Amino acid sequence: MTISAQSREVGFEEWLAKINSACGRFCAKTLGPGFSGAMQEFRAHALRLSVVDAAHTRLYRTPQEISRSDGSHFFTVFQLRGSSLMEQGERQAVLSAGDVTLIDASRTSSFTFQQDSRQISLLMPRSYFEPSAHGADVQCARRLDAQSSVVRLSRQLVLGCMQDPLMSAPESEAILSAVATLLRPALVDREVEVDSHPRSFTRTLAFIDTHIQSPQLRPEWIASELGVSVRSLYRMFSRQGLVVAQYIKHRRLDLCAQALRRAPERQKLATVGYDWGFTDHSHFSTAFKSRFGVSPSEYRKQHQ
Repeated sequence: MTISAQSREVGFEEWLAKINSACGRFCAKTLGPGFSGAMQEFRAHALRLSVVDAAHTRLYRTPQEISRSDGSHFFTVFQLRGSSLMEQGERQAVLSAGDVTLIDASRTSSFTFQQDSRQISLLMPRSYFEPSAHGADVQCARRLDAQSSVVRLSRQLVLGCMQDPLMSAPESEAILSAVATLLRPALVDREVEVDSHPRSFTRTLAFIDTHIQSPQLRPEWIASELGVSVRSLYRMFSRQGLVVAQYIKHRRLDLCAQALRRAPERQKLATVGYDWGFTDHSHFSTAFKSRFGVSPSEYRKQHQ
């Protein structure tokens, strides 16, 4: 039987209305003529979840939809069948059957379903993740692999609770707590806690000083040698009002100035710059004058 375009449109609007009723406000558009969709809602006290079927459509939330919805939770998405593309901020998670991700309901997001897809969306109150994170970042739109033991256990819990129509309120809260406890280690970025420690910053500055003469002293190499991510390194310096590359350049220039105050008149200025990591003399002269207001040669004359 062929479904008319008008019937498909009616089905699409009904499907979107059910999504908006259960999950908060979303916009949506079909991706070609092959749209199909269904939605089943399950509620048991603290547990609120939906089984969403979709194909050839895209759901998305703009600031306007967010302002008209409750943003006090995360969407914990369990992909059951097919695939989907979940996007939030600069992150993208391509989910296959069994994978899990987290989406913040208070931020803009986009869910794309090209082929036949089924997923469970569990509304997880923000309090189940954030108090225990101690300031760490909850990582949204990060794909958690289906083969992970914590993903498999959390999926079994969610599927199992849907088979229990007589669940009590304490039991529903225990399920939420258990799922959050299982997924938290993979979703909370502990690097924030590490890079905010004063000793981590002191250790990083000492490492930079040790290797200040090396031409390979760049943020990527520093992060690799210290065992942190580049983003974590940038964040560590940002907390001090600094930028990594700028700090390195200024530290080198300060050491060059110190060397120039002791350098004999016959010593080549390019050698001083090269000794402290400046491989290009023109760049060294320009950077030095920008920092100290005079050229390297004039600086040396002033301090003879």
